[in-house]
Amino acid sequence: MKLRNLSLCTLPLMALALPQTLSAQEAETTEEGQPKDPHDRGEILVTAEGLEQLDFIAGQTTLGPDEIQRNLNGQLGEVLAKVPGVSATSFGPGASRPILRGQDGERVRILIDGLGTADVANTSADHATTIDPLTVDRIEVLRGPAALLYGSQAIGGVVNVIDKRIPIAVPENGIHVDALLAGDTASDLRSGGISLDAGLGDSFVVHVDGSYRETGNLEIPGFQVTDALRTDLLGDAAEEEEEGELEEAEELREAANQFGFVPNTSTETYTFNGGIGVILGESSFGASAGYYDTFYGIPGNPEGGHHHGEEEGEEEEEEEGEETVSIGLEQWRFDFRGDIALGGGFFERLKIRGGYSDYTHTEFEGTEVGTVFDTETFEARAELIQSGSGVFGAQFTSRDFQAVGEEAFVAPNETTQIGIFTAQEFDVGNVQIEGAARYENVSVDSDPLGLERNFNLFSGALSAVVGSENDIRFGITGSRSERAPAGEELFANGPHIATQTFEIGDPNLDVESAWGLETFIRGETGDVSFGASIYYQQFDNYIYLSPTDQEEDDLPVFVFLQDDARFFGFEGELMLPVVKQDGFTISADLRASYVDAQINDGSNVPRIPPLSLLGAVIAETGPFEARAEVQHFGKQDDVAEFETETAAFTFVNAAIAWRPLKNRDNVTVLLQADNIFDVEGRRHTSFTKEFLPLAGRNFKVSVRTSF
Repeated sequence: MKLRNLSLCTLPLMALALPQTLSAQEAETTEEGQPKDPHDRGEILVTAEGLEQLDFIAGQTTLGPDEIQRNLNGQLGEVLAKVPGVSATSFGPGASRPILRGQDGERVRILIDGLGTADVANTSADHATTIDPLTVDRIEVLRGPAALLYGSQAIGGVVNVIDKRIPIAVPENGIHVDALLAGDTASDLRSGGISLDAGLGDSFVVHVDGSYRETGNLEIPGFQVTDALRTDLLGDAAEEEEEGELEEAEELREAANQFGFVPNTSTETYTFNGGIGVILGESSFGASAGYYDTFYGIPGNPEGGHHHGEEEGEEEEEEEGEETVSIGLEQWRFDFRGDIALGGGFFERLKIRGGYSDYTHTEFEGTEVGTVFDTETFEARAELIQSGSGVFGAQFTSRDFQAVGEEAFVAPNETTQIGIFTAQEFDVGNVQIEGAARYENVSVDSDPLGLERNFNLFSGALSAVVGSENDIRFGITGSRSERAPAGEELFANGPHIATQTFEIGDPNLDVESAWGLETFIRGETGDVSFGASIYYQQFDNYIYLSPTDQEEDDLPVFVFLQDDARFFGFEGELMLPVVKQDGFTISADLRASYVDAQINDGSNVPRIPPLSLLGAVIAETGPFEARAEVQHFGKQDDVAEFETETAAFTFVNAAIAWRPLKNRDNVTVLLQADNIFDVEGRRHTSFTKEFLPLAGRNFKVSVRTSF
């Protein structure tokens, strides 16, 4: 992971996440004379020539191919879990979504090259994100007021995944191939991904890629359930036995004594993508089509199980609790981009980006279909880049959501978003001033309920930044962001099995807004790179789920409420050399993050990650690189009502990378051992932490090549 002063040339926001068009000559070689990946943006991932620096999103991190390979996982949340300020929802190996600064769901936007993933992962923690890291090129994590650039759902931050499906350059010698193979022991992983770009003359490029991943049940260090839950289950078993219910007692004991692995956590995923790029001088165009398919098990709660309510007057049927729950998910996606040179006038470039998604998600109980989610989404962005320092843009999104089945806890609804935004940059003496503003209109309506809501949202940010001659930047940012309540928060009314609650929305929810203040410093001095941020957010009308003393369908009732809330936190990272000799270096990688969040009444916001620390030592010599790291998660005892505390735990990991080809770095063999001492770890951010610990000792091997 590299710490940088990301220029606005490096950020997807003002450029629709459209990569800069490279000529064939520019894409041919690296500075060392080695063949260059035509998808590798180097220090410049995406371009927006209109501005030179962007600091009001202060927590910026970029993961390149090396770090993606080292943290490779089937779900995006796990890939990013070591980034400062990031945690994960962890609803089993099949579903894990990033949490940024304690914010998740509707407050964090997941993008593919600047457009939303168009799945329903934001609706529930057991829903997968439709991104396979096997074919990902780079990942950008933007923590801060990204709502200015990507819409109201980005009030907590953005994760932008840059893949390879739309070609951006003609490859050297006409063909370029990337491939990645990986396996592990904790989940019996077998996976592989490959992408190919082929030039057709000097102006046309064709791209194809595909991936396959299969895992078995997740291996864990000890008992599946926590000590407290195990005690409860064994107590319940004793009571059932006293009442003569011997079969029920045995089932409870089996659940309490489940050891060494988590049943029903296997996964199978495959993807196919194809695209074409056309490069015409300083302008370029591209389009792609892609298919994502996954089938994965949902770990069951031994204390709850999958509940269903009976219609009034119907005969009650006892739930066996033995049927496994699984999810089958598929998505067709079509994308288009254009980067058009306008000449030397006030606007020098027009960048456009569009995408359409048809998504279907089926939840099975055993072999029976339970609930089906269907979503159609269209999103488009257009940006005019000024010849000086500035940009104007517009964005449109339409999402049609339907859920059918016994556990369809959200009524069908349609959301339409229309936004316009601008960002400008000025130099005032030695201080750089950055300003950005966004207006957005959001309409959310549900025809079956006969309800419609319309929201006008205004957001803005202002930064003052001082930069030094040795590339160190220090600044302060003030921001205000607004978010419209989502359809799930407005119209929910039913059992939500992912959270084991009966959720009731409120169609009268108001706009959620946040005032933010953040100070930051980042940069490089010599071989040392660093970054740190301290932030404070004050929310008005913060939307959250609140427990009640009622039950419905044998589930506790939770209602969506609003109150003021505040978030305070910090994050930092430091890379520095320890030993540097001819052909041999030792360096240190240090990371830390913390967030505290409270509702106005003094109670805690649920599922807030605890203090996390990571320290690593990296030794490099010749073709070898060795890394040993200690990752610590503190105890979380600042808990919400009905939430249990989470114990501290520490993982020790090690990895050795070998680049076997002399004078070339395009083949990397990586051997890893994660959680070497087989420690039990449970994430406080996970809905399933009581019955789904993190993986135990895990040996991994992967091979990545690019030629």
